[in-house]
Amino acid sequence: MIRLALALVLLVAAAPAEAQRAPAIAVSGIVLDAGTRAPIPDARLTAGQAQATTDAGGHFSLAVPAGPVTLLIEAAGYFPLTTELVVPEAGVTGAELALARDSGFATSIAVTAPPPAAAPATAVVTPVEVLRTPGALDNVFRALQSLPGVAATEEFGSRLAVRGGSPDQNLTVMDGVEVHDPYRLFGLTSAFNPETIARFELATGGFSVRHGDRLSSLLEVGNRDGTRAAPLAGSASLSITDANLVLEGKLPGRAVGSWLVTGRRTYYDLVAARIVNQDFPAFADLQAKGVWEARPGRTLTVFGLRSRQDAALTIDEDDARGEFQDDTDNDLAWARFDLSIGARGQSHTIAGYSHTRSAFGVDASFENTSRRSNAPAEESYGLANVVFNRALSVKDVSLRQELVFALGTHVVESGFEAHRLATSLRFEIEGDRNPSAANGSSARGGAGLPDLLAASQTSIRSGAWIQDTFPVGSRGSLQAGLRWDRPGSTGEMLVSPRLSAALRVTGSTRVRAAVGRYTQSPGYEKLAQSDYVLELTDENTLRSERATQASAGIERDLAGGIGLKVEGYYKRFTDLLIGRLETEAARLARVARYDFPADLRSNIPADPLITTVPANDGRGRAYGFDIFASRTSPPAGSRISGWASYTWGRTTRDAYGRRFDFEYDRRHAWSMVAAYRFTPRWELAATSRIASGFPRTVPLGVRVAAVADAGDIDGDGTTDELRPDRDAAGRLIYEVDLGGVANLNGGRLPLFARTDVRATWRPRGAAGRWELYAEIINLLNRKNAGALEPRLEYDPAADRPRIVDERDQSIPRLPTIGVRFRF
Repeated sequence: MIRLALALVLLVAAAPAEAQRAPAIAVSGIVLDAGTRAPIPDARLTAGQAQATTDAGGHFSLAVPAGPVTLLIEAAGYFPLTTELVVPEAGVTGAELALARDSGFATSIAVTAPPPAAAPATAVVTPVEVLRTPGALDNVFRALQSLPGVAATEEFGSRLAVRGGSPDQNLTVMDGVEVHDPYRLFGLTSAFNPETIARFELATGGFSVRHGDRLSSLLEVGNRDGTRAAPLAGSASLSITDANLVLEGKLPGRAVGSWLVTGRRTYYDLVAARIVNQDFPAFADLQAKGVWEARPGRTLTVFGLRSRQDAALTIDEDDARGEFQDDTDNDLAWARFDLSIGARGQSHTIAGYSHTRSAFGVDASFENTSRRSNAPAEESYGLANVVFNRALSVKDVSLRQELVFALGTHVVESGFEAHRLATSLRFEIEGDRNPSAANGSSARGGAGLPDLLAASQTSIRSGAWIQDTFPVGSRGSLQAGLRWDRPGSTGEMLVSPRLSAALRVTGSTRVRAAVGRYTQSPGYEKLAQSDYVLELTDENTLRSERATQASAGIERDLAGGIGLKVEGYYKRFTDLLIGRLETEAARLARVARYDFPADLRSNIPADPLITTVPANDGRGRAYGFDIFASRTSPPAGSRISGWASYTWGRTTRDAYGRRFDFEYDRRHAWSMVAAYRFTPRWELAATSRIASGFPRTVPLGVRVAAVADAGDIDGDGTTDELRPDRDAAGRLIYEVDLGGVANLNGGRLPLFARTDVRATWRPRGAAGRWELYAEIINLLNRKNAGALEPRLEYDPAADRPRIVDERDQSIPRLPTIGVRFRF
């Protein structure tokens, strides 16, 4: 009897524990070689106490509890893959896990199967693709330019215009922390070192409610952890822009985790300065990351980045003399704590700090080819004195909390973020304005800029979100989310619903769609990437910009490892920030300063100028479609890989009482990146891009130039007036007339076309430690036109000079070599 009672007590005591124990859920799929798509046998998968090994065909089945799971995949000769999965009660089938071969350079790892409800227009770019894309210069932003719907705003820099948006509408996030200045060396390279990145993911539209305060795109950058296979490992590389050293290893002793330290620095400035006795633009980065697993389910990660750029340059040429300075300091640090909550939840807490300080100055004189008299001598050109300084500071202290729970077949995500932003801008112009800037608020020295703009803002921007992802039937899934934002710069309460859906039509065909609302608050942290200068002062009552986006696409897996994707999109923009036209009183006061005789008064620029006073008076729309074919993971034995895309798009803006083409409206764009592996040692790759030109403002003609009558030369007693300018022989001097807002973006730049090639040699094949390459950027030496600068030339058949357009802002043929080594 006593034994029976004791047994009953033990059974009752054990029952609650058994009831609380989460049932095992099956996760099944296949482990593949990321390069060849061949299955990997004998790969080991570990999730807590659960373990499994792949069979000869690379297949596996692993029993894990429902909810968040950290999955580790290891195989001989491959980099280990650690990925986070949220397992619903329905389980996971058909998961594809790709391991990168430990070849010394293929350091990327990724889960190749996208989330069930991933929105259309989401592209994952691996670091290997960045390192090996011809023309990318190890810069992810240049690699992204070959993707559909993505356009480079200029050939030299890295700013992007995504599906009808402007560069300031793109959000860049690294490990959950916003990056306000992702460029280095005027955009020639980026802040992200591909050697230390796990993956780049670009959403060109329809991104989820987890991120906000931008209208167009989201670039998520994930840093990889250091290796845990050895106490010390590393790599070194030398490219056209910089030298790079990476050191990494596992934590010492019994500590579970890893560390990684990397440094980059330009080297050409050290060599060239000794030859020509001249300073050259330079930058240096120091980055570190540490990961410590205190115990299962509890991980602490810390990260720090310090970057310094000193871009001083002195020019002493026949047509240009002066000094340029562009100094930029970037400091970024964050700490992240990951915590498992029971068997079904996860918490991610991120505290971040970033501070960007930049100072750009020019004090130079240039031959002003857009201003001259109609005289045959070249001395008829005058000088443009360009003297201006810009100082920008953006300090961001942030806190982000993410929660994920698996509730039955639903995966629920929620969280909040808060940013304390302290920004300031000082813009001072002492020299001449830029005559080729059609928009008066242009950051390139528009006529509407004030002589001095000094403004600062301190505000708190906060947001919160909730999102549910769940299956619909056996083939579909739905992701519904709601985001709330409160920008301190406007005091608004903004609500943004977003919805995305996916349907698996067949085993190889999928349909995706998304729709949502997006907002962007005014702030100098965005205008730092803009083409225009606006005065964001407390006196200006502004609203957040808004956009409604919709997109839909169909994807199909074809034979030979080829994927085909077709997508269409539509965006409607409202409340866009633009510079106001000058008031009628201001216009009349400006025109009244011109002391022109009656026969020359038609040359006075009487149209109202666009000013730096902001207003939410802009609207617009963008629509188009993309076709994208890729073969980034070819089957075993195949020698050809790459991708190709075509985009047709149309983007317009409604402002100043008219509708006109947006400055980054690009009707047609075609690109191709292809690589051919001759042998395991030799590979040849090429990038080719052809695109229609951006809109431009075509000059209406020439007009008589004005000069300040500072010394009362005409003797009328007024010293602040403007009189007709004349050369030493008394001939009138003319300048380019771009007209008013009615003439904005009425023309087009010529067709853009460029081909870059690259040859790579690996002495010991893919498994070797060395890689050497030679590359030629702009192989055909085509002189593209990033801009058409109007040049005035002598016209013997007329009384005034004629306009000749000159191509500008083009990269010439540029050969380069590089080397990488892993130890």
